Amino acid sequence: MSTRVLTGIKPTGSPHLGNYAGAIRPSIAASDKADVQAFFFLADYHALVACDDPLKVQRMTLEVAATWLALGLNPDRALFYRQSDIPEIPELTWLLTCVTGKGLLNRAHAYKAAVDANLHSALDPDHGINAGLYCYPVLMAADILLFNAHQVPVGKDQVQHIEIARDLAQRFNHVYGHEHFTLPEPVVDASSAVLPGLDGRKMSKSYDNTIGLWLSPSALKQAIAGIVTNSKLPEEVKYPDESALFAIYQAFASAQESAALAQQFHDGIAWGEVKAMTFARVEQALNPARERYAALIAQPAQVEHLLQAGAERARAIAQPFIKQLRHAVGLRPLTASAVSAKSPAAKKFARLSTFRDSEGFRFKLSASDGKTVLLESIAFEEAAACGKAMAALKAPDAAIAMEQTDGIATVVFRIANEVVANGLGDWGLACVLQELEELRLHDADK
Repeated sequence: MSTRVLTGIKPTGSPHLGNYAGAIRPSIAASDKADVQAFFFLADYHALVACDDPLKVQRMTLEVAATWLALGLNPDRALFYRQSDIPEIPELTWLLTCVTGKGLLNRAHAYKAAVDANLHSALDPDHGINAGLYCYPVLMAADILLFNAHQVPVGKDQVQHIEIARDLAQRFNHVYGHEHFTLPEPVVDASSAVLPGLDGRKMSKSYDNTIGLWLSPSALKQAIAGIVTNSKLPEEVKYPDESALFAIYQAFASAQESAALAQQFHDGIAWGEVKAMTFARVEQALNPARERYAALIAQPAQVEHLLQAGAERARAIAQPFIKQLRHAVGLRPLTASAVSAKSPAAKKFARLSTFRDSEGFRFKLSASDGKTVLLESIAFEEAAACGKAMAALKAPDAAIAMEQTDGIATVVFRIANEVVANGLGDWGLACVLQELEELRLHDADK
């Protein structure tokens, strides 16, 4: 059985050398493995969250698609498609939104960062924040779950999104009583190259220190010549680990070539010579791809044809699956099954209860099915302290989060930064938050 690996590519500007070495090259190499079914999609819906210029969105989509194709992505081997060509994605987004606890989205890093920035500037917490940013994690979950991806390569800052996707998959499976979704795993490649930029910091658009991937040879040479170095003179010993130039050279050279340059560093090579060698090595690697890229940019109809072909293959998987999910939630023909004339059964809710064991008083949160225990507390010496902790758990601002313990992710409830209760089993954060939110609303209606 092949492993489904899904990679989303947001069209947000021209790629740089850091994108190539850190993400594009290793992703394309992984897609060529015989036991991998690779999904690559252009996340143009995601781009709308921060860009309202339609011509820019269209242009960036073409540039990013042409980049991946020019660098060797094989659309016959991998499924390469545009997100907006798959109508099942926004439909699944809505199905997932309806089982997503608001508290879960309140904890999403991007939303929290935007709120914190507003508070720091003495603005309203939600100033300038659109619902697209707020619901971004749900759309990303739909991208992943629609194709039941097993693995999603991401940077460390994106791991939370995969955890949210797992939570929503568990919640949906729990609510609708079937294992509809595979739980995806984040894949963080610690060995991927992280290239320094012109100023020695990580190459990033936010630092304005990038070297464009598709610069002309003369512009590329000029950019590399501008990389900051120290003041050591020729014949003085230099250290590869301290050099941005060496890191860039190494990303494009063989192990033998890198070892030879490292020796030259110790022998006192001049910085000008290192810059010339680095330019030559990068130019040798990118020149053929640059020509392919220019040809693709000049023929957008060819890129469009490849994306449409990829969308057709992707929809062959998505359409029957979304039909299954529609049936699961009740969006089905009235003739599909008998319509009950009976009143619906009373809705069940999660329950907080206390018990006492040999160590003291404890509480537990049981799911609405009446059987599954989602959280269980530490032991308290006094019943009053146990009751106070239960009240804190039901508060809207309860500190509930997914944490890693010995490599295992579990839901944790803290008071004053001390762990008060731990999750049991494989239930995710979304499930716990949703059950608690429904319990709060039910209690408020009493």
